[in-house]
Amino acid sequence: MIRVEEPSAGVALITIDRPAARNAMTFAMWDALRDAALALDRRDDVKAVVITGDGIRAFVSGTDIAEFTAFSGADDGVAYEARVEAVIAALEALRVPVVAAIAGACTGGGVSIAAACDLRIGGPGTRVGVPIARTLGNCISLRNLARLAAVIGLDAAKALLLTARLADGAEAHRIGFLHELAPDDDAVLPHALRVAGEIAALAPLTLRVTKEMARRIRAATPLPDAGDLLRVSYGSDDFQTGVAAFLAKRAARWSGS
Repeated sequence: MIRVEEPSAGVALITIDRPAARNAMTFAMWDALRDAALALDRRDDVKAVVITGDGIRAFVSGTDIAEFTAFSGADDGVAYEARVEAVIAALEALRVPVVAAIAGACTGGGVSIAAACDLRIGGPGTRVGVPIARTLGNCISLRNLARLAAVIGLDAAKALLLTARLADGAEAHRIGFLHELAPDDDAVLPHALRVAGEIAALAPLTLRVTKEMARRIRAATPLPDAGDLLRVSYGSDDFQTGVAAFLAKRAARWSGS
């Protein structure tokens, strides 16, 4: 579930609220997050937004793998990535600054959500990565890879994906994914709310124009189409194997086909 709290001193709070599943996103939750972003963008009383996960075990641990069991081929994967892109684009297009409060796992789609935010604050227990080469055998979209690369650099982004490892809070801060590191995980959300409150008191047009300038800079170089690559990944036997293995809690045996 996506929970949106009424603005306090101009700061709205979006909470990914599924702690029993480490805040893994269902397809319905992806759609609800997009709706929340679009609704907040229409409100003049919202000066900043904080997005977080419920509890300190996870920010967002990606998409619930059970959602992929209904996939029958590459077309489903392409449609899924388009669905996620609509959500990430809505977050990115918010006119006001967005702060991600990241405690615990920030993996898979959680990384894409965080990368679309303007500031990211984490704690010592933050874990950041896209371990799909170890878990599912699928891929992320070219646009989301570009977003991550814009934050930490292309080589660092490739390293996270190619090694399937998770960076802890200190490393995520060192490579630039986290702008600030709170002293402990319980302090992440309160600190993010304080930062957002300070931002909400600043000149709104300066903030809005700065965000739009940054958005236009990123959009200045069109990205190539990568639908063929999505089809290779999501249409593979390996993806079906990865989903089944993950749900059965066993290691996948990759065939490369």
